[in-house]
Amino acid sequence: MNETMVCAVGNVATRPVYRDLAAGPSARFRLAVTSRYFDREKKTWADGHTNFFTVWANRQLATNVAASLAVGDPVIVQGRLKVRSDVREGQSWTSADLDATAIGHDLARGTSVFRRAARPEPAVAAERTRPEPEWETPPPEATTATAEPSGPPNPFDPTEAPTTEPSTEPVVDPSTEPAVTGAATMT
Repeated sequence: MNETMVCAVGNVATRPVYRDLAAGPSARFRLAVTSRYFDREKKTWADGHTNFFTVWANRQLATNVAASLAVGDPVIVQGRLKVRSDVREGQSWTSADLDATAIGHDLARGTSVFRRAARPEPAVAAERTRPEPEWETPPPEATTATAEPSGPPNPFDPTEAPTTEPSTEPVVDPSTEPAVTGAATMT
């Protein structure tokens, strides 16, 4: 589809009007876009002509617009340009509307704090709840007397008692050992 996508930078001119319709949420507000130019004769910046657009937002964007925007906020609006002409009470009217795809504060002219919108869970997803995983480490099983040790004892584990095995080295009794009486000399 060939559509005219535009990006408009301006100020919120009217309070956003929020409606909850059968097709979903909808919000609209007027956007004032004023061109600025440098007047060389006065050597100052001057305001040019102001264009007004009606900005339409739908679904989640409409909900966020109603919660985030106020009159005078500097914003950037991206969307499809729709120019409408009609006759009201014998007069011809032309309006320029923006069907917004994205709206945000203009950070070149101020700061903003972003908060992610909480999305409602669908009813189907609420029915299919998954159990929580077991993150706890299971307690160690009690060892039985018939259990064979799987390896050398761990000296850092207080639950493992060191095993005493019979030594293969002969036991030396110091009373039967001959005493050393002299010192050996090297020549």
